[in-house]
Amino acid sequence: MTLGGAIPILAPMSAIIIHTDGGCSGNPGPGGWAFVMHGPEGEVIGSGGEANTTNNRMELRAVIEALKRVATYAPIPGEVELVTDSQYVKNGITAWIASWKRNGWKTSAKAPVKNRELWEELDAISSTIAPRYSWVKGHAGHEHNERCDALVQVEIGKFR
Repeated sequence: MTLGGAIPILAPMSAIIIHTDGGCSGNPGPGGWAFVMHGPEGEVIGSGGEANTTNNRMELRAVIEALKRVATYAPIPGEVELVTDSQYVKNGITAWIASWKRNGWKTSAKAPVKNRELWEELDAISSTIAPRYSWVKGHAGHEHNERCDALVQVEIGKFR
């Protein structure tokens, strides 16, 4: 949007915006996670991987590692928006986790919650940072999601 056709008017945005992705080659198999963060340090990129893991674990790890980086800012400079292409992560942390905790870390089918230790870690760090979670469709041309995916593929390649 512009004012008078010349001066750009920027919509208010979060102080920190994070995009994350995680993936595996096989499930389970070698996996990678990555984040691209825009905030007080400009752009910060993080990535890593594991030799034998699952896609969901890598999606969670990407979010946890990004929020760990945010936690190093003291104080956190405003709102944090975390964008993931994982419905599992977004729904898990914004909707399902309250029931899981209330039910002793059991699903509605009374099965143990998978990846509980990662959910507990994410819950703890989310409670101190209070990010706003949003979802973007993966592999749909979203610039930062595609960058994260490319970083994930590099990490997976380290285990081949």
